[in-house]
Amino acid sequence: MAIVQTSMEVSPEEMTNTIGEIAKFWKDGSLVVYLGPDLFVNPPGFPTSEPELCARLCEKITVPGRLKGKLHESAQYIESYKHRKTLTSLMGELFTKDADEAPVHRILSEYPLPLVVDTWFSTISSKCLVRTGEIQISAVSKAEYRDKWYRIDRKTKDGWEPADHVSPSDHVLYRPFGTMIPNVEVLVSDADFVEVLTEIDIQTPIPEWIKTHRTGKHFLFLGCHFDDQTTRMFARQIMKRSSNRHFVVTDGAVLPKEGRFYEQEGISILPLALNSTFLPKLKEVLGKD
Repeated sequence: MAIVQTSMEVSPEEMTNTIGEIAKFWKDGSLVVYLGPDLFVNPPGFPTSEPELCARLCEKITVPGRLKGKLHESAQYIESYKHRKTLTSLMGELFTKDADEAPVHRILSEYPLPLVVDTWFSTISSKCLVRTGEIQISAVSKAEYRDKWYRIDRKTKDGWEPADHVSPSDHVLYRPFGTMIPNVEVLVSDADFVEVLTEIDIQTPIPEWIKTHRTGKHFLFLGCHFDDQTTRMFARQIMKRSSNRHFVVTDGAVLPKEGRFYEQEGISILPLALNSTFLPKLKEVLGKD
């Protein structure tokens, strides 16, 4: 498989300037942090990649060999032959467990942003980043909700309650692939994505608040891999009509399709280790007046 190496040299001055730019956007509220699964220093006790999640599901339910390694296809097999409730129960079993937050969760708790997008299934963002009175918007499956694409919940001192309205001043956690809290409702099977991908080009599944807030904003992608068409398509549609200045932090190699995606969307690559280099330097700058 062809790769584009990201081991390019970045001078200390360039790195300092770029991190300073990100911190400026963070402080003035014009940044959106977009989280993937690869955020943790140590294994958190739940899957942190699509291949790992697929393998864990296939440990629970035997799927045909031709499907192994294919998350959405394997999930569809489980849904079709064992029932949707079996699939959601397995997802809950894998992800609804206590785990320590990653360093980025701690920084986001200390320096909150109006919008954080979390594209993975763990409970950590829902527990740590949504404060009492704040909002979570999470995608729902058409297998369970025929008349809507997402649900809106407000965190209360006693738990969560459905919300009818999101105000411009609200802080929002957006979970475009669903959530474990307050209920296990996720997009993971082929059927889930067929429904959404049919409409996403015309923005129907994207919440109105997100469409309004993202305008002119800068996106910072952390822990993300855009090595398949679905993840790229979702990111592209979520960030539509935002600014032309965005960032991704990765110290690995970039596939050609990822590289083209970054170039097309105006995403600058920071070839830095997320937890040992980028986040400590960012936190240092955020802490300055």
